[in-house]
Formats: sequence, structure tokens, C-alpha cells
Amino acid sequence: MSCGQESSRPVSFYVENLGCAKNQVDAEAMIAALEARSHGMTRDPAQAQLIIVNTCGFLEEARQESIDVTLELKKRFPGKRIILAGCFAQRDGLELARMLPEIDGVFGNRALGRITEVIDALGRGERPVLVPESCEAGRQGSPVLSFPGSAYLKIAEGCNNRCSYCAIPLIRGGLISREPQDIVADALRFIESGVVEINLIAQDLGSYGDDLARANLPDLVASILNIPGRYWLRMLYIHPDKFPAGLLDICKADNRLLPYFDIPIQHASRRILKNMGRKGDARSYGRLIERIRTALPDSVVRTTFLVGFPGETVRDAGELLKFQEDVQFDWLGAFRYSREPGTPAATEFGPLPRLAYFVKRPLVRRRLNRVLEAQQQITCSRNERYVNRVLDVLIEERIEGEKLYFGRIYAQAPEVDGLTVVRAENLKPGTLVRCRIVKANGIDLEAVAE
Repeated sequence: MSCGQESSRPVSFYVENLGCAKNQVDAEAMIAALEARSHGMTRDPAQAQLIIVNTCGFLEEARQESIDVTLELKKRFPGKRIILAGCFAQRDGLELARMLPEIDGVFGNRALGRITEVIDALGRGERPVLVPESCEAGRQGSPVLSFPGSAYLKIAEGCNNRCSYCAIPLIRGGLISREPQDIVADALRFIESGVVEINLIAQDLGSYGDDLARANLPDLVASILNIPGRYWLRMLYIHPDKFPAGLLDICKADNRLLPYFDIPIQHASRRILKNMGRKGDARSYGRLIERIRTALPDSVVRTTFLVGFPGETVRDAGELLKFQEDVQFDWLGAFRYSREPGTPAATEFGPLPRLAYFVKRPLVRRRLNRVLEAQQQITCSRNERYVNRVLDVLIEERIEGEKLYFGRIYAQAPEVDGLTVVRAENLKPGTLVRCRIVKANGIDLEAVAE
């Protein structure tokens, strides 16, 4: 394969994106950088000369999935070149290059525009390993990997919270907030291109602006809402210790800011939360949720639980289940503790020796299953409140061969929550359609277009 600036021959490439929404935005930034150099993206790996696997490195299972997907792609397409990119590549780039001779290059995620340097090096017959140490902010790409009408907009990179179990600061570094005017410009660009749902993302939206003078999340949200038009603005990932109270007043004043709050609380045991590096407890976090629901009766709250943190006892696990039952979260994701190298919680006799007790995996799985089973019932019950209401539905795609469409109401974030199945004809994906909710079907809804 001949590629890169020196040969001036464009390359067709395919991106296999793994991991979270933040990874998707990174993939879209790489796509924009490559297309600016006349390389062309294809959605079919069989038609590509180059395959980029944008990996996740947050948890052990995600890293293994990244390796498995890469090796499977190489098996399917032995004649194509493969670059390993993303979080896993940033974290363990040199080791991955050594242990995976099947790949043709490695590229981290702290300077996404430099993907073109990797392509140029491939064109020179090299096997590049580029893992930038410093973050280089660039313009966000277009939302080419989202469903029509929806986009993720990243407002900050990295994190300063330093939770003891989390490897994100090791991978992405400390907090770097984007300038407000650049974010608003991207939001305007998206809306003018037909986007009707903007999902704000960062490692922690609540920390936005801590590293900038005179910038914070409520002011940023208000600036975006100055853009005229009919659209949704959704906020994802707000640390419970950093929740900006001013958001509730903005939600009351402008219904385009969706009353959807993704607040990863992680646990309910005061001792476990303290060892995680968090300031709150079940009582304070419960009060936060109560305050949100009192101010905004239609609000939706999603959270995340981490099960099996070192030192978690039967009593701690019971406190978590009771908290879950008491609060009745609309949506909840749970994952088991992963012993991440370099984090305080992973060191048996390190900075936190009291965490020396690691919960056995079979027990963690049982605790995780209890949480997930309980949440299934809670979410199904919470969904009943939408029946017989007329709500906007963002239409995503038509179900082939049926007069049915997949869509989402305000209470359903992309990819992580349930769906709304709409009975209708001639709807356009990427538009907001008024629909009557006729049935709650488990975690999903059924609706008819008005």
C-alpha cells in the first residue's frame, strides 16, 4: 500500500470504533483530519486499504475486547494494514507494538490531528508508534458516526478528580477545558447542518471551566441555548461532588435543555466512597437526586455503580442495594471493579493499604447480577409514567420491511438507554416527531405518530 503526504496518493480507510462516546468524538476528529488530506473513509472494511481500530483502555475487559477485535479483523483481512489507536494505544503503545506483530502501527489519543503523521510513516514503509505526551486541542469533527440528527460535543478532556480506581487521568491526563466560544461555534455548526440533539460530554461536565478564567458549565449551557432553533441539549457525565445547582434553573427556563442527569454515584457505603476518593455518601447523594426531582418533576436520573471495590463487605453490598431501591434511578449501568495498574486502589500494599482485600470474582459477579436484576424492575416501573403522554421522539432509523421506526424520547440517551418504537409511515430519520406513547414494553416504549 502506498500512502501519505510524500506519495500524495489518497488512502481509503475504515474506523472500527470501540468504547464510549468520548472515543467516538476522537474517531470523528481523526476522520476529519484524514479527510482534510484527501484520504477517504469507507463504512465497509472490505473496501478499505487501511483499518483503524479506535480502542478502549478503561477496563480489563475493554482492553481484551480491543485485542480480540483487532486480531479478528487481521484474520478477515490479512492483506490490509491495521493501526491500533485510542485509549489502549495511548496507555500501552510500546507494549502493544511489541506483543502484536500483526499490527502495522500504534497511535495514541492526545493529539488526534497527528494521525496524518502515522499515515505518512506507513507510506515510507515504517511501522510507526506515536504516543503523544501532551494534549493538543483541535476542532471537533462532524458527527459522522452518530445516528442522523444526533451529535456528541466534547467540552473538555482529561480529569482532575483522581478517583482511586480510575485510570482515565493516566490515559487522558488532567482537565483541559475547551474555550467556550469554540464549543458554541461547534454547536452552531452542528445545528446548521441539521443536528437536533447535542449531547455534551467530558470525563466530568461539572468540572468544566475549573482550569479557565470565568468559565463554568451553567454559563456554557446558557451560551449554547442562545442559538435559535428547535433542538435538544443533553448533558452526560456529571460528577455528584461537582453538580452545578444553576443547571436546574436553566432547565426550568428552557425546555431545550433536557432534564436528563447522568450522575455516576458509584456506591452508597460511606467507607467505600471515601476509599474511592469521593466526598459524599448515600444521604448526601440521595438529597441531590431529591433536589433535582423536586425542581424538575419530569427529570430523568441515570447513574453508574461500581461493584466489588477492594474491601467491599456483605454489609457494603447491602447498603448499595438499599440505596438503589430507595432512590429508584430511571437508568443504571453497573460494572465490576477492575484492578487497573497505576491506580491507588490497585496497589495492595501501597498508598491505600486498607484496600488490601480484593473481592473474589465469583462473588463480584453475583453482586453485580443482583444490582442489574433489581434495576430491570425499577426501570420498567419508571417507564410506565410516559404512557398516554404526547412527547417529541427523535427518529433514528426505519425498521426494514415494517411501518415502524426506532427512536428516542428525551428520557432515552443514545446507545445506553432503551428505545421508543414508533408506528408510522414516511418519517425522516434525524427529525423530532410528536408521538403518543401507547405502551411501556419493558425498558422500551411503543408510540404512534400524532
